[in-house]
Amino acid sequence: NRMEKSYFGTDGIRGRVGEHPITAEFVLKLGWAVGRVLQTKGFNKVVVGKDTRISGYMFESALEAGLSAAGVNIALLGPMPTPGIAYLTRTLHACAGIVVSASHNPYYDNGIKFFSRDGQKLPDVVEERIEELLAQPLETVEPDTLGKAERIVDAAGRYIEFCKSTVPTYTSLAGIKLVVDCAHGATYHIAPSVFEEMGATVIPLGIAPDGLNINLDCGSTKPAALCATVKEQSADLGIAFDGDGDRVIMVDHRGEVLDGDELLFIIARDRLRIGARFNAVVGTLMTNLGLEVALRALGLELRRARVGDRYVMECLLAENLILGGESSGHIICLDRTTTGDGIISALQVLSAMLRSGKSLHDLKAGMSKCPQTLINVSVAGRVDLQRTSIQEAVQVVERQLGDNGRVLLRASGTEPMVRVMVEGMDAGTVERHARELAGVVRDALSV
Repeated sequence: NRMEKSYFGTDGIRGRVGEHPITAEFVLKLGWAVGRVLQTKGFNKVVVGKDTRISGYMFESALEAGLSAAGVNIALLGPMPTPGIAYLTRTLHACAGIVVSASHNPYYDNGIKFFSRDGQKLPDVVEERIEELLAQPLETVEPDTLGKAERIVDAAGRYIEFCKSTVPTYTSLAGIKLVVDCAHGATYHIAPSVFEEMGATVIPLGIAPDGLNINLDCGSTKPAALCATVKEQSADLGIAFDGDGDRVIMVDHRGEVLDGDELLFIIARDRLRIGARFNAVVGTLMTNLGLEVALRALGLELRRARVGDRYVMECLLAENLILGGESSGHIICLDRTTTGDGIISALQVLSAMLRSGKSLHDLKAGMSKCPQTLINVSVAGRVDLQRTSIQEAVQVVERQLGDNGRVLLRASGTEPMVRVMVEGMDAGTVERHARELAGVVRDALSV
């Protein structure tokens, strides 16, 4: 029976700045609690990095004070992509890494997430122990055992070298023109250098963070400007990251967006061609049916985890697999690094392009996305999707779609809604079925 956690969600702690728990006071206490819990293992250094939002200054120094009070030394990385912080946690032999970021959210949100010393998310038992300590008074260690802080001045350079090491040494991007959108976020001083050092001509966007413009009409969630720039500049392709650099989407020379499902397909097919041994790829309940069909043609299965990169990772580790990801562009290449990494995922796609001699547009042709209709139905009270009327309606649709379609009903975790999703080969049929099912759900649950 797991303790119900008060603060930790699937991806650390996140919320609006200035509202509990995203306050300087709470984060100070959190730093102390984390220091107390992690230090017992004989390791005594925690690395702290952040994205570019203005509140990062406040939370970085609050964490520093709390960790010091617990007697833990601190290595400050400054603005760094989340996966870069995971990497430096490993190579600096720290007992943990702390990321101050709210990923793809607007600037007025922030969050704190953690990596264990192997560059993975913290286990539940550790998060529970931290929450227990948050309820206790903060006790400062003896003055001669307080933690010290140092700035790691070459953090960016170390991570740039690591990114480049995930593709063969002779990989050259010479003659390739890239538009790279850094979302005014944590990749702004890193991503352009990685691609330039490998020989590409880079047209950078979103590299002037002012603390308030992170993810604003740019980045992986808003690719319109990237698509336009790729076409205007006659670039070969475009790459967009989110604010903390763990997600990537790409754009071909025609300005057409490739989402995480399509990128995952390209990487998986390339891995098979170079002889990697694996029999399945991990997606989520929302992964497009088109990916499942395309993988099947390659002799690979699609394993579906719950929505959230944490669950994709759990499935990868449990089944000893190497590739997984979400449609949002969160792609995990466990044969190259320990966590979802936008820059490294983009490099794997570029590497596949070079090996195949094809454009990004031609590479994605091996997979066609299936029409998908998603309808949100507002419901009152408790959501019981097992009701006979609902289950019967689902079975009717599933029989009609056969192997060429999919139905998913999912209660939202955050609002009183049921998400009704239908996928298939024909857009009209898919939409009709989705409307029918949404009607049945509405009738059954809006009482």
